[in-house]
Amino acid sequence: MKRPGVLLLGALPVIAAGVYFAVPGDSADTAAPASPSSSATARSARDDAKDRAEEERAADDALIADLPPGLAAPAKKELAQQLVSSAENSTTRWRTAYGSIQDVGDGDGYTAGIVGFCTGTHDLLTLVERYTEAHPDNGLARYLPALRKVDGSDSHEGLDPGFTAAWKAEAEVPAFRAAQEEERDRVYFDPAVRLAKLDGLGTLGQFVYYDAMVFHGPDTDPGGFYGLREQAMAKAKTPGQGGSEKAYLDTFLDVREQAMRDKRPGIDTSRVDTAQRRFLAAGNLELATPLVWEMYGDTYRVP
Repeated sequence: MKRPGVLLLGALPVIAAGVYFAVPGDSADTAAPASPSSSATARSARDDAKDRAEEERAADDALIADLPPGLAAPAKKELAQQLVSSAENSTTRWRTAYGSIQDVGDGDGYTAGIVGFCTGTHDLLTLVERYTEAHPDNGLARYLPALRKVDGSDSHEGLDPGFTAAWKAEAEVPAFRAAQEEERDRVYFDPAVRLAKLDGLGTLGQFVYYDAMVFHGPDTDPGGFYGLREQAMAKAKTPGQGGSEKAYLDTFLDVREQAMRDKRPGIDTSRVDTAQRRFLAAGNLELATPLVWEMYGDTYRVP
């Protein structure tokens, strides 16, 4: 997946109008010494900003609590993983992909696991680091220095020839499978569903956000998920802003598809064209089953 930029936005509070950025504490102050009064004023301003963000977060939590579960409902979440897996691993049996690993030649190094964690885009490194904190003796820990070195590139330096075998072996360990699911939810699923709900989107729209988050990454640049959302919102109102849900999703998918083509000219955009647009054209805003879609020429069905 795409590198999540300077900030891991999935771990930050978000609202329909934008993204809240963390406020640095006193230990982050590196400017020239200020007078006691100016320091106190700056500290007060930071405290006020933090209080406002926490209050808004609490208000958002209360709003979401009153909404239907949508894509977070167990059956719908399972369906979401099947849909993503059909694009990422050419199967709806997403639990068979814990041990998948290959370099697909897209410039992101090795792509591995249930949502395509990549050695070149930081998310695979974060996964292994977090897993190693809880399980220090795991079979991937010895590759952490190499993973840090290749992060941000397509290099295999320090990973070949043993890393792929180590990944497949570790994928047989239940704790590592659980770690992959936890990281998927923490970085991609939960932030996407939360923001989609705050934007007034139904279950299909929540999936549209989730799939975009997986493919484009939680980044604020023009090609990242948050950048794509900002571009779409500049062209169409979200339902939360009083706009048409179908019109907004059409616009978001237009923006997303163009970003896919800009990044990889000639890319197969099946995950948009013959899946999500098909559901939207049918008016299936709740992503009700049965579903039939096509991915890279193959047809998939969920009864």
